[in-house]
Amino acid sequence: MAADSPPPPGAAADWTVPQAWDSYTPAEHAMWDRLFARQSAMLPGRVTPAFLDGLDVLRMTRPGIPNFEELNDRLMQRTGWQVVAAPGLVPDAVFFDHLANRRFVAGRFIRTPEQIDYLEEPDIFHDVFGHVPLLAHPVFADYMQAYGQGGLRSLGFGALHKLARLYWYTVEFGLIREDGGLRLYGAGIVSSFGESKFALDDPSPNRIGFDLKRLMRTKYRIDDYQQSYFVIDSFDDLLRQTMETDFAPLYAELEDSDDLEPDALISDDRVITHGTQAYALAKAAE
Repeated sequence: MAADSPPPPGAAADWTVPQAWDSYTPAEHAMWDRLFARQSAMLPGRVTPAFLDGLDVLRMTRPGIPNFEELNDRLMQRTGWQVVAAPGLVPDAVFFDHLANRRFVAGRFIRTPEQIDYLEEPDIFHDVFGHVPLLAHPVFADYMQAYGQGGLRSLGFGALHKLARLYWYTVEFGLIREDGGLRLYGAGIVSSFGESKFALDDPSPNRIGFDLKRLMRTKYRIDDYQQSYFVIDSFDDLLRQTMETDFAPLYAELEDSDDLEPDALISDDRVITHGTQAYALAKAAE
């Protein structure tokens, strides 16, 4: 979406809209409760404990979809973040500016029963259940703000597609090494019943130790489960590498490097799992 696109009718200049919590139907609240119960029951032992700690901010006094006003009171006390509603996807510059100012943009619609296991555009369950618990974690909250600040700078280098890969492979589809094993933390995984299992248990995907330059060379899948996942050692290390990296020369270096396919492995990789790619191959043969 073009950076200079005007906000849609009814949206403020920063593309935010009222959540209009009172407009949700009983069926929409019931869908949230169904998704919340399913994911929160299967994630313990699979997700980083920091996510489970952060789930407390979503345990509202009323069942159903969280009211952002109440949610923000709790989240602001934890890390100074707040959730703002938007009518859909927003321009990159707007998105980065919100993150840089500790505002997370969330869609306000929720999926239908027919979309319970997959939908293309992120809904409120993905955005709020998937992202908000870790925004209550101080170090990850700082990382998200730093990403927004870096995103604003990236617009001047024509390197947005490279930086988008960092968000994709960490914020959305990241794994973390904890307690001698791998745990989930990416919002795209923890909000997906199927990928919560696939990302940890399936022999198909590669699981590769986090390396900033390598990750930013790697394409990703937007239409199915990932063919590779990158594993961070800690949130502190992720924040440190992001804060200590001068991205301007990195972008220049990446311009001289070939992109890597989503299933690629290279000699410098710290390979944790050499995936069979059986899932992707079977889907491609359909």
